[in-house]
Amino acid sequence: MEEVKVVYALIKNKYNQILMVNNHEGHWSLPGGKVETDETLIEATIREVYEETGFEIEIGNLLAVNEAKFLKRNHHAIFFTFEAQIVGGTEEIKMPQEILQIEWANIEQANKRMPYYTEGIQKLMQGYALYHNQGTI
Repeated sequence: MEEVKVVYALIKNKYNQILMVNNHEGHWSLPGGKVETDETLIEATIREVYEETGFEIEIGNLLAVNEAKFLKRNHHAIFFTFEAQIVGGTEEIKMPQEILQIEWANIEQANKRMPYYTEGIQKLMQGYALYHNQGTI
């Protein structure tokens, strides 16, 4: 199986709503995507959020690491979810071939759309996992 790294950004607004995207595969998720060769997790998160939503972000803590094996794709995916804040840009679907819709969802909607965060979005927002980029050694 090929190992694939995927990053997501958990972005909430002042109304405690979560930024979500609806992609062409028919499911909602946090904005994010596959990490490219020679890209750090943080660089990939910043790039993916901008490509999908038009927002420029600043990355905070690593909130979760999930993994799954997708037999049909022959992928072992490792998912990294970071907290993030919008620091610029304008909401815009920059990649309509990938994203159908951008929406600010309340916590209950977000939990229904993303059951893989088994303890829920509220719990995810309370804690953090340690992460440190050690650079190239």
